[in-house]
Amino acid sequence: MKKIAVFVAAVGCLCLIRPTAAYAENIEVSAKAAVVVSADTGEIVYSKNSGEKLPMASTTKIMSALLCLESGDLYEPFTVDSEAIKVEGSSMGLQEGDIVTKYALACGMLLPSGNDGANAAAVEIAGSMEGFAELMNDRAQKLGLTKTYFVTPSGLEGTGHGSSAEDMAILAAEALKNDLFREICSSETIKLEYGNPPYTRWLKNTNKLLSMYDGTYGVKTGFTDEAGRCLVSACEREGKRLICVTLNAPDDWNDHMKLYDDCFKKVKSEKLCIPCEMYVDLAGSHKETLSVTVGEEIDDFTVYQRNTADFRYTVAAPPFVYAPVKAGDMAAELIISDDGRELKRLPLYAAEDADYKLAETKPEMNKLEKIILKVKDIFN
Repeated sequence: MKKIAVFVAAVGCLCLIRPTAAYAENIEVSAKAAVVVSADTGEIVYSKNSGEKLPMASTTKIMSALLCLESGDLYEPFTVDSEAIKVEGSSMGLQEGDIVTKYALACGMLLPSGNDGANAAAVEIAGSMEGFAELMNDRAQKLGLTKTYFVTPSGLEGTGHGSSAEDMAILAAEALKNDLFREICSSETIKLEYGNPPYTRWLKNTNKLLSMYDGTYGVKTGFTDEAGRCLVSACEREGKRLICVTLNAPDDWNDHMKLYDDCFKKVKSEKLCIPCEMYVDLAGSHKETLSVTVGEEIDDFTVYQRNTADFRYTVAAPPFVYAPVKAGDMAAELIISDDGRELKRLPLYAAEDADYKLAETKPEMNKLEKIILKVKDIFN
């Protein structure tokens, strides 16, 4: 545990969670490509052709559902586009004139793998499926998915549409940061209302691993003739969290269970080495610094070749936190990174009160104090 008094001028962009070092395994799986990674650090625990670009079928809907859930107004009813829902393959049962919500469409994508739901969401969010594909590819680029290209929101093949097992693991890790996404993809069934007029119905998850293997909490199935059986899953056991991806896997359920059985033995659960003393610079008070703390219990990290003691812990805050501050106010963030890769951000809260007070030793206010008063007058 180290003492840390920190200053970061601005909160930077999120870094991608990219696996760092592959571990060769002799486990035989049916998949053409497969990968198992730590859900916390992105370390590759198992790899088989994990960097090869392949069609990934409806696991595409991980990106589509994530963008849908991030688009806002999730419970605002609207009428589906009649042309968008005219699509082959798996369906959530949409018909012309149906009244839905984006939340219902996200559920329809993640549980019964509705191609109609993916298309309807794409048109509602971006105006067209082509426009939505651009949003998907923009997000893929920001995540550093170098082998991924989206053509359709549903995963039905288009020229160039594909990804790698490694990229899909990174995408799954990103999607699972969204609490609503995780809640939906972890559900075996969901009760919804939609239709014309809306009526109650139940959606069932195509991911049988949820009931077959203890600890599974998602993520998405997929199948087309070209892609074969594809599966992205996440699992937690004894505080350890792994993500598994298989592409073109005739025996995908057993592949995932076999890989989890082996890989959980190879990883460990470690507590983060949160600094015991952390400070940010304070302005407008007699105190020059403000003590901050995490203020909540943090889950252990699943590590493979790494050690949490070697992670970098950096406090991100504005140049100054301005008084008055009450104990418990959020004042900064703790960025946990490894080898330049951001792993997690935690809110930091004031551990003490800091009242606003001008310096009494000066005959007149200095420039900074005048700025503070002016800013306070504006917001008051």
